[in-house]
Amino acid sequence: MPFDLHSINLFDMGKQFVFTLTLQKISFLAVAFMTFASAVAVVTMKNIFHSLLFLVLTFLGVAGIYLLLSADFLAAVQVLVYIGAITVLIMFALMLTSKLMAKRVSQTMEQWIVALPVTLGILVVLIRLVVLNPWGMKAAPAGPTTGIIGTSLMTKYLLPFELASIVLLVAVVGAILLAKEDKSDDPS
Repeated sequence: MPFDLHSINLFDMGKQFVFTLTLQKISFLAVAFMTFASAVAVVTMKNIFHSLLFLVLTFLGVAGIYLLLSADFLAAVQVLVYIGAITVLIMFALMLTSKLMAKRVSQTMEQWIVALPVTLGILVVLIRLVVLNPWGMKAAPAGPTTGIIGTSLMTKYLLPFELASIVLLVAVVGAILLAKEDKSDDPS
C-alpha cells in the first residue's frame, strides 16, 4: 500500500475510534503546538523582554489558526492589532519603565500550590468540553470573508457596531481630558 500524505489512519480499534490525519489537521496540530508552547514560554520566562517575544509568537500562532479556519479577515486583524499595536504598546511600556529593564525583577512562585490544582481542574473541564461536545461543522465560505463581515456589520449588527464606536469615542475623549494638563491653576 503506498504512503498517502493526505490521509494517515492512526487508530482503528474495531471501527470504534478512527483518527485520520490529513494535511490540514497536521498543519493545525503544528500551529496549535507552537502557539501553546510559546504561550507557556510567555509565563515562564524570567526576562520580560523574552516573554514579549514569545507573546508575539503566540499572536502569530493565533493568526495562523485563523488562517487554517478560513477566517482571513480575522487573521489580518490579529496581525495588525495584536502584533502591530499591542506589542508595540507593551514594548514602549517596558522601555519607559526603567526599573523593569535595568534589573531583574524577582519572581516568586509561592502560590503554585493553589494554582496547580486550579489549572489542572480547568484543563480537565476544557478537555471534557472538547471531547464530549458534538462539533457541528459548517463549510467555510468559498470566497473572501471580508464582504460578508462588512455586510453583517452594516445590516444585522448595526446597533452593536455603532454602540461600540460611541463607547470608543467616549474612551478617547476621556483619555484626552485626563491626559491634558490643567492650565487654569497656572498663574502665568
